[in-house]
Amino acid sequence: MKTDLLIGDIGGTKTLLKIIEINEQGQRTVRQQRYESAAYEDFQSLVSSFLRAGRAKSAGSDNETVEAACIAVAGPVQKSGDQQQARVTNLPWRLESEALQCALQIPVVRLINDFEAVGYGIAALTTQDLLTLQAGQVREHAPRAVIGAGTGLGMAQLVWCAERYQMLPSEGGHAHFAPVNKLQLALADYLQQRIGEVSVESVLSGPGLVRIYEFLCDHHARKGGLQESPAVRDAMLRGDKGAAITAAAEHNYLANQALQLFVEIYGSHAGNLALTTLPFGGLYIAGGIAPKIKAWLDDGRFMSAFCSKSKMGGLLEQIPVHVVLNADVGLLGAASVARQALAPHFVHCP
Repeated sequence: MKTDLLIGDIGGTKTLLKIIEINEQGQRTVRQQRYESAAYEDFQSLVSSFLRAGRAKSAGSDNETVEAACIAVAGPVQKSGDQQQARVTNLPWRLESEALQCALQIPVVRLINDFEAVGYGIAALTTQDLLTLQAGQVREHAPRAVIGAGTGLGMAQLVWCAERYQMLPSEGGHAHFAPVNKLQLALADYLQQRIGEVSVESVLSGPGLVRIYEFLCDHHARKGGLQESPAVRDAMLRGDKGAAITAAAEHNYLANQALQLFVEIYGSHAGNLALTTLPFGGLYIAGGIAPKIKAWLDDGRFMSAFCSKSKMGGLLEQIPVHVVLNADVGLLGAASVARQALAPHFVHCP
């Protein structure tokens, strides 16, 4: 006896899809595929392509019959009864669970916020999946918090309820950016003139790192100082701008300063989240950027900014802080939700 589940993790840059099989022996991955999100007009066309490929591959053998699906979405999810609607923040995609159930012929479809999925996935992580920045003092069943920069900035909180952690999703990445020194104030002023309202996400994200770098180039040029390296600019024009800045940070001063400022702002805002939620069960830094800059997060700068909270510094030194290195943590969480969704909730599709 086996059951196939469809698991998805939709981001502004990439979408991950996976089929997992649940059987008497446990769980195994049947197949997994990564897609560039912007290459598709909507999610339904992307997931339909994924399912068709699986059916073609398994023709004549043990066909995939998906019984339940859980899709993690980088954006707010609205709930109405058993149904959910979601809008991807950095894509023109709208998803409706009932419409997906009918179109894909899957009995149960659940939509959850991507950082809600990350939160549920934390329970499945091992010590090898984490880089500990601060051991802190773990308190059993205390709240946990998750923050992560990628295409955007996600946050969530976990609270202990009914013998397990329950997720409280958030759109805190769209709160206002809070500068803490003259350079960050200058950054906020620079961005306000160019993009208007300055959210935390507009600084702490892949595009945010590029904005910080461009601000520093402008800042130094106005003072008659360093000029931007043509080699770095060429690398940014050829591919992923944020990745080019990160790669250049080892040898280029402006790229180095941009990444340092990014990490300091990251640490400061993570500290704000910690003060708001008091996550003595652990604060987890997830998202696509963190594993790529783990050495920068681990050099002391992040934690210095995290704990720099006047009278509350000593309190924040007690909070465990970890970097999530497992890129599939959202899929792990979505799989957990999909397994719970196997109860018989069916929508009649004409």
